[in-house]
Amino acid sequence: RATLSLFRREFTAYFLSPVAYVALAVFLLVTGHLFYLATGQLTETGADGVEYPLQVLLGDEKFWLVFLFIPPLLTMRLVAEERGTGTLEALLTAPVRDWQVVVAKFAACFLFYVVLWLPTLAYLPVLLDVHAVWSPAFTPFGITALAGGGLVVLSLLLFAAGANGGLVAFVGLVGAVAAGVGGWLHATKDPEQLVMLTANIDPYPALTSYVGVLLAGAMFLSLGLFVSSLVKSQLVAAMVALVLGLPLVVAAFWRPDLDANSVAARVVAFVSVPDHFRRDFTRGLLDTRPLVLYATATLFGLFLTVRSLEARRLR
Repeated sequence: RATLSLFRREFTAYFLSPVAYVALAVFLLVTGHLFYLATGQLTETGADGVEYPLQVLLGDEKFWLVFLFIPPLLTMRLVAEERGTGTLEALLTAPVRDWQVVVAKFAACFLFYVVLWLPTLAYLPVLLDVHAVWSPAFTPFGITALAGGGLVVLSLLLFAAGANGGLVAFVGLVGAVAAGVGGWLHATKDPEQLVMLTANIDPYPALTSYVGVLLAGAMFLSLGLFVSSLVKSQLVAAMVALVLGLPLVVAAFWRPDLDANSVAARVVAFVSVPDHFRRDFTRGLLDTRPLVLYATATLFGLFLTVRSLEARRLR
């Protein structure tokens, strides 16, 4: 319950901060411009066309240079603000473990990061050339899926209203299971479907791209959270996190003359996040190497943050 309360406090704090709205506005402005460019290239032919539309969004230098600033803006206040205002000591003496504090703050930050990406889902029907065929067939499985979606929405409303955490989790879990199972059975078992979606462009690159941006975002956020636990100034936390994340992005745009078979070239290719999307994720491929990099870096960053709070508690 203490962890859930801390999570709710941190998540709602984003909607009370102008920095979060600035990050959201800039992010949507850049992705909207890249979406406009992608739709223009979809109507071109020959060398001016585009084979994978999401490469225009996630393979563009402008996107990654803007993305580089988003995680530091979201994480700079998480612990640095607590240290600067002197409330961190009260938090560390509360009946909550250090890892619970870190998990709650990271989960709230990651959820707001997901909120940043939700509006971009509106781009997919256009980029994938999706067509919907509606049918009046309301089957039991379809009704179950719709009811499950309603329960998920209800759980979000209960969470916003400050309802009991156990009730919110139970309603959300039941709704998610009902929506997933009902939707899958509705799509595979029923001869008549309520909605049939067809895409003239391969939809798998969209799925793998969103998997990539979620995991890569988690890595940058955990790095920023660790930096925020080391300093008191939010501005310093943002700048240091920006500098630490810079090699993971700039490596894709600036490279010295390296032998493609050399160890240095392989290391640069391994840590270059934009290259992971240009080569793999936006093409519908899931390479385990960047996935392992993102997961291990995220866990390592959270581990270092916990150790940082434990060291401060001992002082």
